[in-house]
Amino acid sequence: MSLNEQVAIVTGGSRGIGQAICIELARQGATVLAAARGVARTREWIAAEPELASRLIAVELDVTDKAACARLIDEAAEKHGRLDILVNNAGITRDGLLMSMEDDQFDQVIQTNLTAAFWLCRAAVRHMIRARRGRIINIASISGVMGNAGQANYAAAKAGLIGLTKSIAKEVGKRGVTCNAVAPGFIETEMTDILPDQLKQNVKQLIPLQRFGTPAEIAGLVAFLSGPAASYITGQCIVADGGLHM
Repeated sequence: MSLNEQVAIVTGGSRGIGQAICIELARQGATVLAAARGVARTREWIAAEPELASRLIAVELDVTDKAACARLIDEAAEKHGRLDILVNNAGITRDGLLMSMEDDQFDQVIQTNLTAAFWLCRAAVRHMIRARRGRIINIASISGVMGNAGQANYAAAKAGLIGLTKSIAKEVGKRGVTCNAVAPGFIETEMTDILPDQLKQNVKQLIPLQRFGTPAEIAGLVAFLSGPAASYITGQCIVADGGLHM
């Protein structure tokens, strides 16, 4: 197992892509703190993974609380003696057309999807650079690469996350820490399940692979970036969208 004895924190770990990332990192041998506001839901799915349960820890976290973000990082590093992997996956949408978008719609998405990642990265690198090792993976979105009508707030946050990733990579690379982003396209989650069937079919026609991706496919990519095989990859935004954007 390539991540044996390593310690990882995954935000937004209660469902969907975050849940899949937690499971895959644990399968690779890491001890994973699945951080989410919905900790009861996290405990439910952990209970359904008995073979991995000893390496999965449900942690409550509101990523819009700056102090809580720093506390989670520091307490995890202190309790486990190390912090090897941080995956910033927590995110929300508050879609709306630009002319009708309220300030709080924009601000909430920026704070949850971008500012929180900055807080967590800032706290994590303090531990990682001392250890001269670490992996940070930020979950962006194809919307941050292409833009998307009705998602000015979300696209801006995810584009900002890509820029944050590249800047961190340049700052901490000489200390043995890598920082990369993954930009998923349309993935089979609760967010896409609610889309009308006709819309889903129309979108699939635009994707060369003719289907949506799965959370497990994104999790596999995150596990690769977390492991030794990706030791010479940093500052990259890897798009996983079935070929939608080329």
